[in-house]
Amino acid sequence: MRHELAEVSTGGVLRPVGFGPITRRWVGRQVRLSGSTLLLGTALFSLFVALLALIQFSTPNLAGNDGYYHIKLAQVMRQEGLRPPFPWLPLTVLAADRYVDHHWLYHVLLLPFTWGDLRLGAKWASVILPALTFLTGWVLLRGQRVPLAALWSLGFLAVSEAFLYRMSMPRAQAASLLFLVLALHLTLTGRHRWLLVVGLLYVWLYNAFPLLLLVVGANVVARWLIDGRLALKPLLYASAGLGLGLVLNPYFPDNLSFIYYHLAPKLTEVTATSVGREWYPYQTWTLVENSGPSLVVFMLAVLALGLTGRRMGSATATLFFLAVLFGAMLFKSRRFVEYYPAFALLFCALAWQPLFEQWLAKKSLATRSLPVGLALLLAVAIGLNLQSAQESLQRSKSYQQYAGAATWLAAHTPTGSRVFQTDWDDFTRLFFYNTHNTYILGLDPTYMQSRDPDLYETWVDLTQGRIDRPSQTIVEDFGATYAVTDLDHTKFIKQAEADPHLREVYRDEDAAIFQVVDASTANLIHP
Repeated sequence: MRHELAEVSTGGVLRPVGFGPITRRWVGRQVRLSGSTLLLGTALFSLFVALLALIQFSTPNLAGNDGYYHIKLAQVMRQEGLRPPFPWLPLTVLAADRYVDHHWLYHVLLLPFTWGDLRLGAKWASVILPALTFLTGWVLLRGQRVPLAALWSLGFLAVSEAFLYRMSMPRAQAASLLFLVLALHLTLTGRHRWLLVVGLLYVWLYNAFPLLLLVVGANVVARWLIDGRLALKPLLYASAGLGLGLVLNPYFPDNLSFIYYHLAPKLTEVTATSVGREWYPYQTWTLVENSGPSLVVFMLAVLALGLTGRRMGSATATLFFLAVLFGAMLFKSRRFVEYYPAFALLFCALAWQPLFEQWLAKKSLATRSLPVGLALLLAVAIGLNLQSAQESLQRSKSYQQYAGAATWLAAHTPTGSRVFQTDWDDFTRLFFYNTHNTYILGLDPTYMQSRDPDLYETWVDLTQGRIDRPSQTIVEDFGATYAVTDLDHTKFIKQAEADPHLREVYRDEDAAIFQVVDASTANLIHP
C-alpha cells in the first residue's frame, strides 16, 4: 500500500500520514541503523581519525599551551580521585579552598588517554574528540535527509584552517561543538527531553554552556517565524538541564561564583588585562586567509536560497540564524572560529538540499556524475586545508619548553614551595612537568586580578622591571624564594641580576631561575 508523505514543521522531517503510532514513532527516529549505515559511519569516523592524525602528528608539539595543563590534571584525577586537591594556584580564585574545575567532564573524558606518554595521549584525544564531533555533524545531516550527507560532513575538514587548528587543540572546544551539534540534532528531530541530559553534562564540560540556549533558542525563533508556532518546550528542557548542571555539580556552590570570575572580565571588558589572543578579533584579511572557505560556504548557502524558489524551512532558518550569530561573535573574538565554520557548513548543506534532491532525482548522466565531481573538488579543498593546518600546528612552541627549569625546581626545592613566574601562561607547561611546586598565577591572569587587584598590579610591576631589588617583594608579597622567568623578560632579569639578594641558579635556552639567598629575607615567607 502506498502512503503519502507529509512534511512536519519540526526541522522538515518527513513522516508518513496514516501510519499508526508505533510506525510514526519509528519514523520519528528518522533512519534505521542498518548494517550499511553503521558501515558508512565507521568508515567516515575512520577517515576523520586518519586525516586529523595527519595534522596532529605533523609535529611532536601540542597546539597551544592549555593542553599541557588539561592532560596533566586528568592524570592527577586518575591517580588521586575525580575531585583531587588543587594546591597549585593559592593566590588566585582557584585556591585550594575555593577551587572549581570548570572543565571537569572534559578531564574525565581525558582519563583513558593518561596511561603512558601524556603528550601522545593528549594528541590522540585531540584526534578522537573532533572526529566524533564531525561524525555527529553527519548524523545531523542524515537525520535531515540531506543528500550526500557523508560528503557534506567531510566538508568540516575543508571550511577553515583556523577551525581545524582549534579542533586539534587538547582543549574542550571540540567536545563543546559536539554537544551543540548533538543538541541541535535532538531539537530538530523533536527529542526535546534529551536536552535535559545534554544541558546537565554541558555545564560539567565547559563554561561555554550558555551557547546551548543560543542553539535551541534559534530553532524556537525559526519555528515561530516560519511555521507560526511558538514552541518553548525545547528551550525549557535545555534551561532545566543547565540549571541541574549548575546545582548537581561536583563543585556547587563555588562553581556559581567562579562563573562570574571567569566570564565577567571577557564579556564586560572591565579590565585591560591581556587574557590571551583568542579573546580578541582577527584582522579582517587574516580571517579571510584562515577561514575564507567558510565565508564562501555561507555566501553559497544564501545563493541556494535564492535559486530554490520556495519558502525556507524552519531547520534551514535555524542554521541560518546560528551561522549569522556565530559569525558575528567571530568578528568580535577569534575563539568563535571553533563554531562559525561548522554552522556555516551545516547551513549550506540544508540550503542546497532542495536543489540537490531535484538534480539527483533526474538520474541523468550529469547528475550521476555530480557526487564524483563534488568528491574530487572536496578532496582538493581538504588537501589544501590539511596542509595549512599542519603548518599552523608546526609553529607551536616546543613541548620541551620549561622542561629543564621545571625539573630543576622539582629536584632542588621543598615540596609545595611557591615559585614566582614572570608570565601567567607559563604555568601550564611548568605544571605539566612539575606538580611538586605551587605557582603564583596561571590559566587566566584575571584569576589573580579578581581575587587581589593590588597584588596583581604588584606582580605586573615586578615582571616589567619597575621595582628595584625585587627579592623583598617576591618574598613578602608572594611568599616565594625562587623565581622563574623566560629570557624575554629582560627588564626583570636586569633588576634580578642587580639585586644582591637574588642569585641565578639555573639557565637554559628557555628560562632562568633566581633564588632568594638572604636568610633574613627568606624568613619573611608567609606560611
